Amino acid sequence: MYAYLTGKLVYKEPALAVLDVGGVGYEVRIPLASYSALALHQTCTLHTFLHIKEDAHTLYGFLEPEDKRVFLLLISISGVGPGTAMMVLSSLSAAEVKTAIAREDLRTIQGIKGIGLKTAQRIILELRDKVKREDLIDAATGKPQAPLITSAVQAEALNALVIMGIPRPQAEKSIAAIVKKHGAELSLEDLIKQALKG
Repeated sequence: MYAYLTGKLVYKEPALAVLDVGGVGYEVRIPLASYSALALHQTCTLHTFLHIKEDAHTLYGFLEPEDKRVFLLLISISGVGPGTAMMVLSSLSAAEVKTAIAREDLRTIQGIKGIGLKTAQRIILELRDKVKREDLIDAATGKPQAPLITSAVQAEALNALVIMGIPRPQAEKSIAAIVKKHGAELSLEDLIKQALKG
């Protein structure tokens, strides 16, 4: 419902931020890593997810779209709620979570407070195919690859393509190839059109 909120940060604590957006204060749950990165009385953007239950509507917010993506992957797993997903993202970065899943590193996942053996196994089992090993680790060097998406326009194009049903890894590679061929100055519309042609 709310893709993101942009406003002035008027209050923060380790798991909570209040964002003033046009005179309305939005209370947003944040991972611990976002707490230190957010500056009071500065304008910021939080990529948000609204979790609706019978007794509460709770907004969760992330500084980076990739953090939100990993959060959504985690809560798609039976038995992993938003609180547990936030605990994961407060303990590890999105990249570290994906690397642990891709490497089937049970010890790292299970080492997070509140994650038992069965939940850790379920996270790895259900997400290892979604988190593509080749997108994280260069097989020849064992080092993380450079990100394929390097600008806000490219990220917007990627999100649009994923919404249209194109698998994320395929969309990322397509955008990277188009940028390499045509340059990084393409408009959002042109970038999406070129990706849909290929």
